[in-house]
This record gives sequence, C-alpha cells and structure tokens, in this order.
Amino acid sequence: MRNSGRRGAVGPARWAVSAHFLIMGWCSGVWLARVPAAKTQAHLSDGTLGIALFAVPVGLVLGAALAERLVDRAGSSVLVRVTGLASCVGTTLPGFAHNLPVLMAALFVIGVAVGTLDVSQNAQGVRVEAAYGRPVMTSMHAFYSLGAILGSLAGGGFALAGIGLLPSLAAAGITGLIVDATAGFWLLPETPEPPNEPRGTQGQLYWPDGTQGQNDSGLAAPRASSEALATVPSSTQVTPAVVDRRQVRRLVLALGVLGICGLICEGAAGDWSAVYLRDNLGTSAGLAAFGFAAFSVTMTVGRAVGDRLIHRFGVVTVIRTSGVIATAGIALALSTRVPAVTIAGFTAFGAGLSIVVPQVFAAGGRADPERPGSGLARVVGLGYTGMAAGPAIIGVVANQIGLHLALVVLVVLAAWIAVAASALGEPRNRSGKLISPIADQKAAGIP
Repeated sequence: MRNSGRRGAVGPARWAVSAHFLIMGWCSGVWLARVPAAKTQAHLSDGTLGIALFAVPVGLVLGAALAERLVDRAGSSVLVRVTGLASCVGTTLPGFAHNLPVLMAALFVIGVAVGTLDVSQNAQGVRVEAAYGRPVMTSMHAFYSLGAILGSLAGGGFALAGIGLLPSLAAAGITGLIVDATAGFWLLPETPEPPNEPRGTQGQLYWPDGTQGQNDSGLAAPRASSEALATVPSSTQVTPAVVDRRQVRRLVLALGVLGICGLICEGAAGDWSAVYLRDNLGTSAGLAAFGFAAFSVTMTVGRAVGDRLIHRFGVVTVIRTSGVIATAGIALALSTRVPAVTIAGFTAFGAGLSIVVPQVFAAGGRADPERPGSGLARVVGLGYTGMAAGPAIIGVVANQIGLHLALVVLVVLAAWIAVAASALGEPRNRSGKLISPIADQKAAGIP
C-alpha cells in the first residue's frame, strides 16, 4: 500500500528520482554540445581530446566502486542528495580548464560524482518501484534521455548565441542545483528493519501473470502486504531465499554482462552512427546526425512506455523481444547502402535497447539481499567498464578491418541480450518450486 503522507510518499518520490535522472541527462547534454568549445579553450588536438574524454568513464567506474561501499551504509536518499548536488557543481569545472591536465582532472571529478549518483539514484528507484508494486524504473530512466535531448538543444543554442563555455556550463549546473535540491526533499528515507528479521528475499518477485510483485530487500524496502500476498494462488509454492554467495556472484555477473552489452551498444550508436553514415555511406554531416537523433528519440519513447509493457507481458518477454528488435535494427542498418534505410535501422536499434539497461540495473539492485546497494554497484560498474572500453575497441578494430565490419559486433551483443533475457526472470529450484528468486544463470550463459 502506498504511503499517502506528504514527505516520503511514493508518488512524489518517483518524481524526485525522475528529476535527478532528468538533470543528469540535462548536464550531460549541455556538456556534450560544448565539447568543441572545451577543445578550443584547452588548445587540444583530436588525439589529446580523446585522452581527456577518457577521464569520464574512468571516473564513472571508480564512482560506482565508491558507491558500492557507501550506498548501503549511508542510504540511497542521502547519497543521491549529496552526489546530485556535487555532479551539478562538477558540471561547471571544465569551463575553468585551459590545458589538458586541468580538463582531465575536471572530467574525472565529474565521472566520480556521476558514477556514485547513478548507483544511488538507481538504488532509490528500486525502493520506489518496490513500494509501487509494479514496474516504474524504465519510465524514470526516460527522463535521463529527455534531459539529454533538452541539454543538447540548450548547449547548441548557447553555441549559436556565442555564449562562452563557462557561462554555458554554469547555467546548466545552476539549473541542476535548483532542481536537485528541491527534488531531494521528496526521496524515500531509509527505514531500519526490525531486529531479528531477515533481510528479505533475493532478487525480484514475479506473480504468476508475469508482473512484478513487491520485494523485501533492505534496498527495495516495503514488505508485500497480506492483501498482495493473498493474490498468489495457494498452489504456488514459494521458497524463502537462502542467500548463497556463489549464486549471488553468478547473478551479478550475468546481469553485468547484459549491462555491458546494452551500454556498449548505446555508446557505439552515439559515437559511431554519424561517422558511419558520413564516411561509409557518403551522406552530408547534417543527414548523418539524423542517425543518432532517431536513435535517441526512440530510446526516450521506449523508456516512456516500457513499464506498461513489462507490467502486461512480463520482464523476460519484453527484454527478449527488445533484444530481437535491437538485433534486427542494427543488422538492417549495416546491410544496406541506402541512408534512409540505415537511419530506420538505427531507429529500431534505439527502440530495442531502450528498456534493457534500466531493467538490468533494477535487477542488480535486487540481486543481493544482504548488500543490495553493493549488488547494484557491481552491475553498474561492469556496465561502465564496457561503456568505457567498447567504443575505443570498435575504433581500434575499425582501423584494421573497416568500420562496417567492426560494427557487426553490435549485432552479436544485441543478440546476446535476447538470448540471456531469462537472467531477469522467474527461476525455480531443482524441485520446481518458485524461488524468490535467483535468476537462471545457465540461461544467461554463466555456468
């Protein structure tokens, strides 16, 4: 049952988490639009700019590792408030950079702050979703995509108006500070569990119709009500979770692999779609930009409707179908020399990927009932590692065999999402009893 009170109410908490996702995307979008100005101000070449930008994913990975130690101790709501404000302040730092070392330091600080924030706001999102008793995580992630679009438009507007790098980033950061400081008031506070009470079930509980039930991990907060439990048929046997650390590690690894696949695909679309259209298909720079624009729009729309699809069809069916759509989309994009068809392929690619990462992160937050924040942080950290290395590896491979063939790896990664979707599903033990629940690692490709 949802809390109808003012502070700590579930509805406002959902919008508070969504606001933090929005501002993360907003700041990122403004910064990415002003990267050329940062390059000029710091007197960098293309090569040295690439070195500077690599500081962000390094910081993201370390930030996720830091969050693993902090989120369960300090609480997700406290960590979201602190790191949300810190990331907004950090957004302004590249505006002060006039050489490579200072810019790298600024981007590293942003990476650490955002990496820690991303884990903690996803952890808060898992608690909100559990309190709702139905999927809402994907729609919260949609606000990140929306923020990135708005930020990119604002950053482009700042550039066209001739506004300098520091004022542009300061405007983004100040806007973010106001929104995050206000939204932080409505986050769900942590509620200590009664003594001598188990930490809860492992993973997420799905009712027989495939929809998500409430979870009782320390992170995912409220225990399912007796009325909700009464909806489970008496013939359904549910085995209480007995935490097996080896199974937890396997589940986290399975989810981390899925996160790597999703984030490499997302990063490659951002880094290489326009380059592929321009250099391999010979389009204009303006038309080439439509590839990623179409990808971004369908990512946003897919996340906006994803929770309804999951509620109706179940997470495994939706993620498996998403993997098939993403595979078909990128295969179509790479199988033709017609730019319009390639853009259509990137459009389908974005739609297929839109729901994957939010659901993988949500499952990561439920993977370890003893240390739920730790499970989420490890999944996010693995995903960030893939995001950091993936586009660079594609670039190296493209130098050897060409970009067209190098991008074929995205077909394989998208297909693996479809194959391994059951890692997010409703597993049973050897006797056929429903577990609450450990995912099917074998189906996820983890022995």
